[in-house]
Amino acid sequence: MKNKITTEDLINKLPKDLAEQVRYNVAKEVEKWGGKRKNAGRKPKTGVVLEFRIRVSEKEKQFIDYARNHNLNYDELMQG
Repeated sequence: MKNKITTEDLINKLPKDLAEQVRYNVAKEVEKWGGKRKNAGRKPKTGVVLEFRIRVSEKEKQFIDYARNHNLNYDELMQG
């Protein structure tokens, strides 16, 4: 198996100031054309509680409220 040489290995062989210049230019290109960019992706939402929405008719809402208030066992109801 051959030893793999990475780009970072090649950059490390350059003089320090030139290596920093190369890393800066690479980061600039990656930001310009793709890769992980600033402010990319979902923003973390800490402490924000999502609102629960239910899409049902008014009669279905009434039934759900009734079932919750009277502690209906759905498993028993589904047995028929």
